[in-house]
Amino acid sequence: MIKRFIRRVLGLESPGPRRVPPARHHLARGSISGSALKVCDVLGGRGHAAYVVGGAVRDILLGIKPKDFDVATDARPEQVKPLFRRALVIGRRFRLVHVMLGPETIEVSTFRAADSQPAEKDEHGRVLRDNVFGSMEEDARRRDFTINALYYDCRSGEVVDYHEGLEDLKKRRLRMIGDPETRYREDPVRMLRAVRLAAKLGLTIDGATRAPIKRLAPLLEHVPPPRLFEEMLKLLLSGHASACLRQLRHEGLHKGMLPLLDVILEQPLGERFVTLALAQTDERVQADRPVSPAFLFAALLWHEVLAAWKAREKRGERRMPALEAAMDEVLEVQSGKLAITRRLTATMREVWAMQPRFGDRSGPRPWRLLEAPRFRMGYDFLALRAASGEVPAELESWWRAFQGANEETRRAMLLPEAGGARRKRRRRRPGGKAPEGAPTPA
Repeated sequence: MIKRFIRRVLGLESPGPRRVPPARHHLARGSISGSALKVCDVLGGRGHAAYVVGGAVRDILLGIKPKDFDVATDARPEQVKPLFRRALVIGRRFRLVHVMLGPETIEVSTFRAADSQPAEKDEHGRVLRDNVFGSMEEDARRRDFTINALYYDCRSGEVVDYHEGLEDLKKRRLRMIGDPETRYREDPVRMLRAVRLAAKLGLTIDGATRAPIKRLAPLLEHVPPPRLFEEMLKLLLSGHASACLRQLRHEGLHKGMLPLLDVILEQPLGERFVTLALAQTDERVQADRPVSPAFLFAALLWHEVLAAWKAREKRGERRMPALEAAMDEVLEVQSGKLAITRRLTATMREVWAMQPRFGDRSGPRPWRLLEAPRFRMGYDFLALRAASGEVPAELESWWRAFQGANEETRRAMLLPEAGGARRKRRRRRPGGKAPEGAPTPA
């Protein structure tokens, strides 16, 4: 009772839910995933409250097709799991249940308590572990932004709104629930999420929500690299990566994600190159075409690799060893901030290492390059470099024609060797085999 009184005095007490009927919100049951509806029906059939919640409700109301659906319920994880044949309890900081129905995975969370005092926190106020369950009203207060605290009742068709999220959607405004500074300290990733959602959805960040961001940006340094990497991927693959990165810089948050971004964008060629890479990625995402995170990270960091490579060559290092060392140097800097997986960095290195090989257009080398596992990705990277003016357009057009030509045409396209000495040095041992389709020495 005393806690409720204090919260009411401090303005933390919710005025109560607003239940908006279907006729006033126009969110049709048919726009909800069948799997999400089934999860709600199963939980409801066992006497539990269950609602579709968060981004899916928000996106449908904005006329956007959701990519996934989340369900919030008063059932505990150990009560949810036995109700479904394929279900898995995950998470340490927040325990959730992933219910797998066909190709879909529905994330089911239990209503959480609003009073975060029992939560385990670090010295900066970041919540480390918190599995305190509560009521639906408390759960709504725990969510980050008002537009993410909308609950769809699958049975009545009503939208339940505790924090005027529908009004904020109407005004195209992104507003934090509760005190923004406290909420950012609990989870600094919320600052990145604010930028991503504002850019993706075309929203204006509310003044009070925006005010502490620049000052609290250093808190991102204490976020585990895997979480930063996950958020960075969401941002880059949102379909609005260009707008997101511009807003990251504007809010002073980019240093917690890509420390070298400012340097990249200060270089005329670098800025054009990155802008083209992001624009192409946005186009692919919006057209539902596949996107390679490795290619995108390779593009974002290429001009740092290029600068380090040229600097090493000027110091007298040999060409390819200098490139290898430059890759190591740049990836080491990033590894302290982003937990880019080895699988991605291996692909990035292949793409980077392929670039100087595109300059060799004589002898058997072009055939060997065509056989490289990542040739297509490497060529696309070359095309991006040509479009930005970094390499001659003629080089890209030659490779475009070469890969699509027949064997006879390819032989005719080859450039002469750069001197007989090089040809002599490259001569094969007796009995050695040339790559298939490569020209035979006269």
